[in-house]
Amino acid sequence: MKTLFDKVQSAAEILQGVALHTPLCHHERLSRTYDAQVWLKREDLQPVRSYKLRGAYYKIASLPPAERTKGIVCASAGNHAQGVAFACNRLGARARIVMPLGTPAQKIRQTRFWGGHAIEVLLWGDTFDDAYEKALSIAKAEEMHFIHPFDDEMVIAGQGTAGLEILGDRKAGIDYLFVPIGGGGLAAGLCTVFERLSPQTRIIGVEPAGAASMRYALAQGTNAALAEIDRFVDGAAVKKVGALPYTICRSLLAGVVTIPEDIVCRSLIGLHEEDAIMAEPAGALSVAALGLYADAIQGKNVVCLLSGGNNDNSRMEEIRARSLSAEKDRLQLSVSLAGFENELPELWNGILREAGHILYCKYNRKDASGDASVWVDIELHAQTSLTVLADKLLRYGASYRLFRHDNRMIG
Repeated sequence: MKTLFDKVQSAAEILQGVALHTPLCHHERLSRTYDAQVWLKREDLQPVRSYKLRGAYYKIASLPPAERTKGIVCASAGNHAQGVAFACNRLGARARIVMPLGTPAQKIRQTRFWGGHAIEVLLWGDTFDDAYEKALSIAKAEEMHFIHPFDDEMVIAGQGTAGLEILGDRKAGIDYLFVPIGGGGLAAGLCTVFERLSPQTRIIGVEPAGAASMRYALAQGTNAALAEIDRFVDGAAVKKVGALPYTICRSLLAGVVTIPEDIVCRSLIGLHEEDAIMAEPAGALSVAALGLYADAIQGKNVVCLLSGGNNDNSRMEEIRARSLSAEKDRLQLSVSLAGFENELPELWNGILREAGHILYCKYNRKDASGDASVWVDIELHAQTSLTVLADKLLRYGASYRLFRHDNRMIG
């Protein structure tokens, strides 16, 4: 009997010539920021701009022809829909795809593009969970085959092929792998692969704060559902993770962290403006989590799985506004070290590292006044107020200047 890992390997064979072997790209900016070696697994470069193609295609291709001819039905906030549409068009199956009413228009257009005449799109309900219930009712009434977006062993196996590629491309070892979690299928697939081939890698699941269903389930000790969710990070906004992903992830994930939606937006804008990478909010989750592990990942080999790039340009104004609001806790600090050069460790360890995550630091042996100085870009901890930081700097005795991230001096 085939294990789940065996099925991942079978999926890799089926997906050859269908899903791209996406690049594992070294990211210079993030590597410098966190004093680590950071790579991005670029699943946004798949034909449907997300990893979801892997699981959807493998599942549908594995169905007996008689099952495929009955028709396919699925529920999706967008990326799974495109994977199913692509697979049905290529494999000659018809499909009905149910998507929430609030699904970004870009994802709806792309689903219709990839599916062509093979698919019909039905917009239903406010959330993925509403669309899911509708899709199940259609499958039962019309005797169609339902393709679950994450709670299915074959879908999980397909997603796990991304892990085989990562380990094939990065043979020197990986210390940390950051992976976004919606329903948990991708995380479960990666955990399955890494448990077998790289058990020393710490896999960190990343969820949006407004839809932290995996973290909630783990805290409850059972696969419980959230009462409400924030739909902003639409690609990861589900009330309840899959039963199988929950079972796999609860024993194999090294941790699960939640990221406020504003911080996700800041990471998305950074990828867009600094690196010309157009991620969707769910796709930026893994990068957004790096700040929480800034100390742990120093000097380590780190992979962030960039899960998707299906972002609707009409959302960019809201994303930019949220990103700017997140900057309120990010500061730039210039401290003169005149007469204090020997006390730099105290400044660094006793004040700055206690105050927040240090994103960037530059030591200038002499500035315009002829004195040494240090320039720091810092993201304050939630419990650290600007007043507390300023008071500590005053007691330290060196002169300083504080700037907001927009270069506005505040002290």
